Amino acid sequence: MSRTLRRFLFLFAVVAITIGFYSIAFGEEQVVEVAQKGSTIVWWMWPVILFVFTFFLGILAVVAGVGGGVLFVPIVSSFFPFNLDFVRGAGLLVALTGALSAGPGLLKRGLADLRLALPMALIASTCSIFGAMVGLALPTNVVQTALGATIIMIVIIMATAKRSDFPDVKEADTLSSVLRITGIYYEESAGKQINWQIHRTPLGLSLFIVIGFMAGMFGLGAGWANVPVLNLLLGAPLKISVATSVFLLSITDTAAAWVYINKGAVLPLIAVPSVAGMMLGTRIGVRILARAKPKAVKWMVVTILFLAGFRALLKGLGIWG
Repeated sequence: MSRTLRRFLFLFAVVAITIGFYSIAFGEEQVVEVAQKGSTIVWWMWPVILFVFTFFLGILAVVAGVGGGVLFVPIVSSFFPFNLDFVRGAGLLVALTGALSAGPGLLKRGLADLRLALPMALIASTCSIFGAMVGLALPTNVVQTALGATIIMIVIIMATAKRSDFPDVKEADTLSSVLRITGIYYEESAGKQINWQIHRTPLGLSLFIVIGFMAGMFGLGAGWANVPVLNLLLGAPLKISVATSVFLLSITDTAAAWVYINKGAVLPLIAVPSVAGMMLGTRIGVRILARAKPKAVKWMVVTILFLAGFRALLKGLGIWG
């Protein structure tokens, strides 16, 4: 039996055991109410469907170069009969799982930079806690409407944003010099070491207040916003920006996730198959990435996200229930 097949069977067993334990421990009636509300499908089919769906979502996320959380929350909340609070809690865990898996390797290779990440993470993680508390306190329709508007904004950013491999930062600003946010990394494609520094640090830190708050409120993760700010605004090289963004997610999402766990908004019935499917899908996606056409996949993701965001907006406004 191959290693990949053994991992698949192990993940499937974890999903099955967790769902079975949850239904026994907490009562089938509560599970049915959460998973079957507004649906004629038997309750235990929803975790299976969710596992298969997130498996393909994981493949798509890797090939398109976007975080799993930003795809998971709007699509699942729009097209699955789950309460938005549970979807957001699971979305944070989905984003967090991928970040924790990739973070150590990126730090070891010198691509994720601690001096760049920690000031941003301190602000973003603090604000994500407040965002999670606000999101759980607001009525569901208000959060759903705001989520739809946010997703449409993300679609616009993804469709129009440009990236710079090596931004030209002529001089570091005072704050980044005091914090010593600078570094050197080896660029394999160029075969040389790249010296980098950043500027506009106060503005960047201010934006991470908003990014952290939105990450906690909507359970999206924040990779969609981290990379443009680090790369285009602060002037960090693209590879440093992407790798540091992943490391940032592991801190920001952890802070917000504890709020959802404490409020009982992380449901194993939804979280376990989502995380398992996403992890397996991302592994397959890495293998497909070399042969895929990222540009075509990107526009497919943009289209799907726009439809999900538009559906969430109408759902929140009560136009499309």
